[in-house]
Amino acid sequence: MTIKLLAIGKTDNKELQSLINEYTRRLGFYIKFSLEIIPDIKNAKNLSEAQQKQKEGELIINNLNSTDVLILLDENGKQLDSIGFSGYLQKHMNSGIKQLVFVIGGPYGFSQDVYNKSNGKISLSKMTFSHQMVRLFIIEQLYRGFTILKNEPYHHR
Repeated sequence: MTIKLLAIGKTDNKELQSLINEYTRRLGFYIKFSLEIIPDIKNAKNLSEAQQKQKEGELIINNLNSTDVLILLDENGKQLDSIGFSGYLQKHMNSGIKQLVFVIGGPYGFSQDVYNKSNGKISLSKMTFSHQMVRLFIIEQLYRGFTILKNEPYHHR
């Protein structure tokens, strides 16, 4: 299985990008992982919220393969602790899927088309975080999940 993280817009904070790169590197010891950035919508300020979600949704769907399992990072998704998330990853690996895709939506969330295509939703917290920080948080949790599965000492129980 491979894991792909799709995100809208680039990270402009160098310190944050450095941490994202570090956890991406660490995660690579456990699984094939890629972070794919979908460019920001041009002239987004001239679009309504619905139009922006629709355009971003089309770009998200265009970045998927027909066999991908799509998981949305959504404030209304299921909340898991780190051990529960590691089990969630193990369950997907055991199911024989080729690629698990996590998606961070744009500032207004996802279009209905993306919700319809998704296979599940996960919430990192009830709190709101910047889209750039969510990238770091999910990549770190993926890394943590794999260290838990391998009984490595990164996560303290």
